Amino acid sequence: MPNMSNDVAGRDKLRIYFKSGFKMLRGFLKGMTIKRKKFPIFIGKDVEISHKSQIYVGKNVKFEAYSEIHGLSSHGLHFGNNVTIGRFTSIRPSSYYGVGQIGYGLTMGDNSSIGPYGYIGCAGNITIGKNVMIGPRVSLFAENHNFGDTTRNIKSQGVNNKGITIEDDCWIGSGVIILDGVTIGHGSVIGAGTLVLKDIPPKSIVVDKRERVLRSR
Repeated sequence: MPNMSNDVAGRDKLRIYFKSGFKMLRGFLKGMTIKRKKFPIFIGKDVEISHKSQIYVGKNVKFEAYSEIHGLSSHGLHFGNNVTIGRFTSIRPSSYYGVGQIGYGLTMGDNSSIGPYGYIGCAGNITIGKNVMIGPRVSLFAENHNFGDTTRNIKSQGVNNKGITIEDDCWIGSGVIILDGVTIGHGSVIGAGTLVLKDIPPKSIVVDKRERVLRSR
């Protein structure tokens, strides 16, 4: 656990330690069948973890309440040390029922986090570097539907996957949407609500939905 602020009152510290203890116990019990893990793991209330044999967890990983960690993938879900997955966040590489193409999976580096209500569609490879902060309601879609044949319905034409990479030390603001094939260079800041369709150079600040690089850091 990180060091708690000195501004937190004693009673509040006890409450935090008490809740964290329950999460640690839940992490021990639910994490026992994860293929490769380092304890402690902190698991909140009503977290759904499936296909645990394809999930790899570092030390001090936190799956907050009501998150969904769906492990069915060809290369697994790999979480580094001190990773946090926020409340109500879904990580989904594949269909719940195993139909269609099995997705690739996700790798998250040390000290990175995803805020509440995120959606990580890692049918294609998603790589998130170290010390990456991803805000609430951010969506990553590493997949595109093929639709070039107008004589067939879109659903029957399958998908293609290029993957998404977010390099080290990035801050992704609330409500950002990142689509397949994008690389966000290290040290970049993506402003809230931005739709990212193309690569972002390192140390960029992007603040609008047209992906215009406002300036370099």
